[in-house]
Amino acid sequence: MGSLIRSGLGWGGSLTGVLLFVALWEWGSLSYGSFLLPGPRDALSSLVGFADNGELWTAVWATTWRAMTGFAIAALAGVALGLIAGLSHTVGRALEPVSTVLLGIPPIAWIVLALLWFGSGSLAAIYTVVATTIPVAFAGAQVGARTLDHRLQEMGDVFRVPFAMRLWDFYLPHIVSYIFPALITALGVAWKVTVMAELFATEDGVGAGMAMARVSLDTAGAMAWIVVVVVLLLVAEHGFLRPLQKKMEPWRQVKGTAMPG
Repeated sequence: MGSLIRSGLGWGGSLTGVLLFVALWEWGSLSYGSFLLPGPRDALSSLVGFADNGELWTAVWATTWRAMTGFAIAALAGVALGLIAGLSHTVGRALEPVSTVLLGIPPIAWIVLALLWFGSGSLAAIYTVVATTIPVAFAGAQVGARTLDHRLQEMGDVFRVPFAMRLWDFYLPHIVSYIFPALITALGVAWKVTVMAELFATEDGVGAGMAMARVSLDTAGAMAWIVVVVVLLLVAEHGFLRPLQKKMEPWRQVKGTAMPG
């Protein structure tokens, strides 16, 4: 019952934040006019129109596939390289400058290079996502591996703890607590970069829809596509990453639970 109440309060707080944002959005629309800032009802009307003509679902599928494919590649490669760099000082010193350089290059530059190398299409968008998100995943994994408590390793040596138990009970909880925040940040970057790449490099997807809205001066349509991107990000984060984080960090679920007397 207690966990149900806490869950309800958590959802209630999130809903309050959403309603506050919608209220501010409506106030801005009334203040500046629907042409400069269409209100929520205008965006919803455009969204319904996109859904009726089938454009919405085609765009959602294309953008989701590109964003999640690029994110998955970047997460796997970035975490693997970050763990190696965190455990090996030599490898870390070699890869850190590369990560810094990759992180410093703006996404628009990667899009231009991707267009030159791969031409327009999905590959350019996926490559841009990988190039911009892999340094984020790398940094989180590297810091997690580098800050491992060596006293736990010494204790494991003294008590002859099996390696599998050390990995699961000592090392993994610490590393995961750094990796998941980095992955959540990388996921947000992946969606934004995907839409930006689609704006220049593809003929379908949410970004392409925003490009068409810009050409036709359809401000309400542009706002509708922005709402779609935000919803997709929230679904990916709270429908995939957050549940996975809860499974990987079960010790956080007992936080606040009363200890038996």
